[in-house]
Amino acid sequence: MTKIMLATALGLFFGFALHRVGATSPQHIINMLRLKDLRLMKTILFAIGLSSVVLFLGLALGFIDVSHISVKSAYVGVLIGGGLLGAGFAIAGLCPGTSLAAAATGRKDAMVFILGGFVGAFAYMLSFDFISQTFLMDKIAGGKVTLAVTGSAKYQALITSVSGTALAIGLGLALMAFAWWLPEETSPKNKTDHKMVPAE
Repeated sequence: MTKIMLATALGLFFGFALHRVGATSPQHIINMLRLKDLRLMKTILFAIGLSSVVLFLGLALGFIDVSHISVKSAYVGVLIGGGLLGAGFAIAGLCPGTSLAAAATGRKDAMVFILGGFVGAFAYMLSFDFISQTFLMDKIAGGKVTLAVTGSAKYQALITSVSGTALAIGLGLALMAFAWWLPEETSPKNKTDHKMVPAE
């Protein structure tokens, strides 16, 4: 029960944060992908960098048990599915996470997006037996691998001579610095592009 309450509280906080940074506005996301308004990109890159640094520092200092870290299998279908997700993200201005938060604000297009996600998941479930026999399920580099050494014997590292902790913290700091350096807008003359789209 405690875990459910904690997950609910964290989910509500995450949804609130998404709304506050403008991620529930499809126009904000589309303008970000068009490289017109980079404020949301700055937030996302900084958050990824900060969470990477905190996570791997926690692992290095023993605050987080490495056995709690799960690495998903890499296979061909993941790359194709990621491309399809990215295309849908660019067209709709929503992704599975932001659509839920956007729907909570009353956006009808987000509700349709969520319905489409359920339809897609149902279609995948029906076709899984067929898909599992194709090249789409061919593992990449052995499946569950990491870029560098993490300290877990469960996962093989592609680069065995580099510490995963050092690499992750370095990349995290680089992302934070890059996010800080990025300008907020690349087309400041167009002031209407980044306005919040009212809920329908």
